[in-house]
Amino acid sequence: MRRNEYKNIEWGLLIVAIILSIIGVIALFSATQETEYDEFKKQIIWLVISLVIMVIVTLINYETLVKLSPIFYGISIILLIAVLFTKPINGATSWFDIGGFSLQPSEFAKVAVILFLAFIISKIQERYADDINKPTRLLIIFAAVAVPLLLIIKQPDYGTAMAFCVALAMILFTSGLDKKYIIGALLIACISLPILYNFILPDHAKKRIDIFLNPESDPRGSGYNIIQSKLAIGAGQLTGMGLLKGNQTQLGYLYPKTTDFIFSVISEEMGFIVARYNYSIICIFGNKIDLYSKDS
Repeated sequence: MRRNEYKNIEWGLLIVAIILSIIGVIALFSATQETEYDEFKKQIIWLVISLVIMVIVTLINYETLVKLSPIFYGISIILLIAVLFTKPINGATSWFDIGGFSLQPSEFAKVAVILFLAFIISKIQERYADDINKPTRLLIIFAAVAVPLLLIIKQPDYGTAMAFCVALAMILFTSGLDKKYIIGALLIACISLPILYNFILPDHAKKRIDIFLNPESDPRGSGYNIIQSKLAIGAGQLTGMGLLKGNQTQLGYLYPKTTDFIFSVISEEMGFIVARYNYSIICIFGNKIDLYSKDS
């Protein structure tokens, strides 16, 4: 890589990513005491692999990646179809089990679809930027997202499907989508959400929403984990109880600990300040990069 290309790297974001990875690895070390550090060891391996991939991708011109995005998109669609024929895990066919490791193709699809959308939109706006607002062009974009989105819903994985919708909305917004479409989409969302909740969402999905909003309605059942996570956050206060000293974490009240509840582990043992730092630095550097992109 040439020296001027090093200057174009957002070093602040890279440092932040490394700090977040270190915090996550430390939290996993604490959360996997009773499982002989199984998830912790896997995370270390994936971190090393990710760093190698990061270096390789950095050496490739981003325009080349965008040109190859149709291939990445096609591979991701094949993987999303193939994963539907795997054995369900926790009620969802979302993972490939490969040699003791779990691989979730929808995570790779996120990157592939975003790159493919960038490819499509750049082609649409080659002549006129306002072409993005033509209904036929929007249909092409929606169709490109609809295929992986429906496959992910089929798994079912509604959280990841929602992430695709948010990504699409942000991409269209930054591409110069007309305000009338944005207002119309917001109105449709407000009207459709109660319809989706009452008539389309399966019972288990509605129950997850109900428990999220009111975990005390089932404190010994579905709401147990959320209540324990809140207790863990409260116990940690601002500075934390200390690594390996969290009551909810080490005494087994908080389970599972290596999923999204890892943030509760961080809050309890490292403190709310560190947990909040995880979120704040992402927002700060994300806004910083956005400002740079607008200025350039």
